[in-house]
Amino acid sequence: MTSPTPPTGPAAPQERAPLLDVRTLHTRYGRVEALSGVSVQVPRGHIVSVIGANGAGKTTLMNSIMGVLPSQGDISYAGESLRGVPLEARVARGISLVPERRDLFASMTVQDNLQLGAYVRRRGAWRADLDTVYARFPRLQERRTQLAGTLSGGEQQMLAIGRALMARPQLLLLDEPSLGLAPLIVRDILRIVQGLKADGVTVLLVEQNARASLAISDEAYVLETGQVKMSGPAAVLARDESLTASYLGG
Repeated sequence: MTSPTPPTGPAAPQERAPLLDVRTLHTRYGRVEALSGVSVQVPRGHIVSVIGANGAGKTTLMNSIMGVLPSQGDISYAGESLRGVPLEARVARGISLVPERRDLFASMTVQDNLQLGAYVRRRGAWRADLDTVYARFPRLQERRTQLAGTLSGGEQQMLAIGRALMARPQLLLLDEPSLGLAPLIVRDILRIVQGLKADGVTVLLVEQNARASLAISDEAYVLETGQVKMSGPAAVLARDESLTASYLGG
């Protein structure tokens, strides 16, 4: 049997290029360098985890990618540099962030929060996406007129993810989706993340629950004091004894 012929022609490099390519990223808070030369690649259609202790720079990485924080280095998305591109334009290009603390509008209804997620979309074009979000999260549809601040923690996380999906992202940045949730709810949320991948959404996942996050990821990076200390296939990292001792409770 002959080996498959590798792709040729001008389209081949682009097909192999990651959807998100972060190169030698430096981000500072005043005199403190929170990220020091971080490089992360997220292939299209994959779930990539970033794990590490508190203060490792995980949330800083997410905010730098979104343009919330100024940084040095290069961030490329779909083959184009995001240098100088403001946050709103990054969302319009197909990047959505679910922030660590969810940042919902507590005094607004579930449906109003979801509609705000579509602010970059053409007026009226989001209605079909609202139905899609409700199909994915039936509990949100049941509570669509309920104030977001009265939802349980798991429901609020579903709402935060649903709001991000209203912008129709190609790349979803998920920052600590299991934060403060019971183990059973965490499993539900991570199953949702796997479902997003099945639907063609690429995911960059920051998560302190390293074992659970590696279990659903294709690749992973370990951040420590603002630097990448280890990276590789998630299944391989999950078996690494030094990683197990440091981050997985082994």
